[in-house]
Amino acid sequence: MTRVKICGCMRVADGVAAAEAGADFIGIVFADSRRRVPVQEAALIAAAVGAPLRDVGQDEPPPLHPGRFESIETWFAHGAEALERLLARKSPLVVGVFEDQPIEQVNEIAEEVGLDLVQFSGGETWGGCLLANRQAIKIVRQHPAMSADDIIRHIEPDAVLAVMLDGSRGAGVAGDWAAASEVAARLPIWLAGGLSPLNVGAAIRQVRPWAVDVSSGVETEGAKDLAKIAAFVRAAKGVAV
Repeated sequence: MTRVKICGCMRVADGVAAAEAGADFIGIVFADSRRRVPVQEAALIAAAVGAPLRDVGQDEPPPLHPGRFESIETWFAHGAEALERLLARKSPLVVGVFEDQPIEQVNEIAEEVGLDLVQFSGGETWGGCLLANRQAIKIVRQHPAMSADDIIRHIEPDAVLAVMLDGSRGAGVAGDWAAASEVAARLPIWLAGGLSPLNVGAAIRQVRPWAVDVSSGVETEGAKDLAKIAAFVRAAKGVAV
């Protein structure tokens, strides 16, 4: 079953609706964005969906040791397995979204809010992700002219648990699903960009990602629409893969 992340949760009600709908991850944005949430409010959202991993006997996702795996395929396959084990202990997991921010700030917010994972959405280096005090997801910006091989060349093992393909930068524009499907045949990718309750089923059938991520596609007039959140999760989870 495809995993689902509802990103850009700005209110406690957003996080609770995502959890009740069966989302596996919720995203809280700390990057420069209209969806940016103050730390105190973010802590309330995180608390509303359950105690952080550190309070359920898991300080952080277990490390994957650099050099242990032979290829990016095996590295990210084991990363997906690690996430599955965490989801068996807590769901949804809370992801903090950052973009080109000082790592000291990332780590401070992760501790204060009680984040389970962090997502790097800017130009952070792969090696720089290792300085985070949480395991990480890293976005690879999928440009229209990029082939699957081009995308793969932008991905490095040994630093993060998962990779998300997204060329929209929050604009709600879909990427090249054909290229994404070729990447997904090799790696358990997360797919974002232009998804909605109406097309997520088609995206999953074509791309077969490990997870899908949505923000603007479940909003109405700039705010999370609780009915759309439920519809998105239902549509994504209803696809047999």
